[in-house]
Formats: sequence, structure tokens, C-alpha cells
Amino acid sequence: MEIWINPACSKCRSALSLLDAEGADYTVRRYLEDVPSPDEIRQVLDRLGLEPWDITRTQEDAAKELGLKEWARDAESRERWIEALSAHPKLIQRPIITAEDGTAVVGRSEEAVRDALSR
Repeated sequence: MEIWINPACSKCRSALSLLDAEGADYTVRRYLEDVPSPDEIRQVLDRLGLEPWDITRTQEDAAKELGLKEWARDAESRERWIEALSAHPKLIQRPIITAEDGTAVVGRSEEAVRDALSR
């Protein structure tokens, strides 16, 4: 199990606390420092069953500068979104937990973190 976090994020800290309380075996990835490649983002999206715009923080300054809210959300635009997430990792929703069964969840709630633990 791996968890992508931003240490400044309260949701990330809560997820880590819950994982620790449950005795989970996991690896922390500080994705702002260890930036995921476009291929890694594609893999996580496949595991999540989501599209890149589903995990994009559109209220961030970088999103506003890029004009992401106006970008098309379709198959032809998918790679553009993935490249933007890799170039600006702060735009990636957090925390993302990759579960043992090959799936992943966006662990913003206790329920989501527990769901990842049960997989």
C-alpha cells in the first residue's frame, strides 16, 4: 500500500493517523517532492477508475492560471490533463491510497481510508 500525501494537508495527516492506528503496512510518497510521471498518473487513474479531471484541484492558483475549468473533459483532452497534473503536482487531489488488491481510493474521508484498508 502506498499513500500520496502533502504533509501540509490535514486530510493527509488524518489518513496517516488512521493507517497507523490500524497497524497498516504502507509507504509514504510526498508527491510534491517525488513528482509522479505521466505514466504513474495513468496507472493511478486506472486503479481509481477515474479520469484526470476527477482528481484535479481546480481551485489551486496553478489551475486558475492554466484555465483548467475551461478545458474539455473528453478522451481527446485526457493526455493534456495528465501532463498538467505531472507538471503541477499540487493540482492532484490528496491523499491517494493504492490498495493491496490493485485498486486505489482518494482517501479524503475516514470511510475511504477504511475502504482501502479492507481491500
